[in-house]
Amino acid sequence: MHSSPSHGTDLLPATVAWLGARPGRVRLLEQTLLPLETRFLELETVPQMVDAIRRLAVRGAPAIGVAAGYGALLGVQHMVRASTAELVQRLVEDCRTLVAARPTAVNLFWALERMESAGKAAHARGLDAAAALDTLFAEAEAIHREDADQCRRMGELGAPYVPDGVAVLTHCNAGALATGGMGTALAPIYVAHSQGKRVSVYADETRPLLQGARLTAWELSQAGVPVTLITDNMAARVMSEGRVGAVFVGSDRIAANGDVCNKIGTFGVAVLARHHNLPFYVVAPTSTFDPTVPTGAEIPIEEREPEEVTEGFGRRTAPTGVRVYNPAFDVTPAELVTAIITEAGVIERPDRTRVLELLSRARHRALAAG
Repeated sequence: MHSSPSHGTDLLPATVAWLGARPGRVRLLEQTLLPLETRFLELETVPQMVDAIRRLAVRGAPAIGVAAGYGALLGVQHMVRASTAELVQRLVEDCRTLVAARPTAVNLFWALERMESAGKAAHARGLDAAAALDTLFAEAEAIHREDADQCRRMGELGAPYVPDGVAVLTHCNAGALATGGMGTALAPIYVAHSQGKRVSVYADETRPLLQGARLTAWELSQAGVPVTLITDNMAARVMSEGRVGAVFVGSDRIAANGDVCNKIGTFGVAVLARHHNLPFYVVAPTSTFDPTVPTGAEIPIEEREPEEVTEGFGRRTAPTGVRVYNPAFDVTPAELVTAIITEAGVIERPDRTRVLELLSRARHRALAAG
């Protein structure tokens, strides 16, 4: 794993990894089995990667992006003797297949656009298929490495917002299991913990798939951070009792005006935080921003199968035939967000002007560095 051992996340298995040289395969931590079983998937085809993303074997916007980058390699890595044009055509087709796996997490689209652009650029430079594959492999590795570096930087920039002695509430899982590094929302907590601050976490259970209970509680326990599990509908009570001092969440897509799309239930937590005068922080890399989407109202919201609600984890808990509405995400208006912490800086009181200014600065720095 790319993250620093001093943060405790070295105790966690890597969420995504490439095994072997080329041809190789992608190893994923099978997250649907946690916390009771630690099992890995080894994927060799694009359909296998699509299935893993769709059924949440790998989840979390950054981790999905990393997995998709490697997934794009799976379909073309054997085409050493093909023409570069044929390789790029197959790459584009595979990227179209992968991008349809889930509709909300923008990192999926961003990573596949990078892979497709890298392939087309190799073709434009006249590279043969073997050299084009070298370029694609380097791009996928760069996506993974950059994510780990960004997680670490977000942790460093976010740690000052985690006071000594604070208990933080978080919703869903935005830690090492959701990224290629130490996490987004949990990164400031890990860094603050490594600095010797007394920090603890209340983890929302996160219905209906219990990512908070299954993943966040497990991950924090493994990393040595004190964690208390609560059901989603206990958050108001916990806040009213003064048990938490801040809320930290991640995001799957952020609109140009600073509206934040995240796991269903996040909006409610933000409303509660505002009522109780608690800061509500969003931690996400700049790749999670989608400046083509003006507001959160335009973000497509994935609706998942009703069985996740009526037969969660194999046991029916609702009448047969009952109608179910099961959106996987909701949108928190920017006005409820205290700050968005990114690897490129912190946007306090986010709005369209502040968001676009930070993205512009980040883009200029990247161009100057590259």
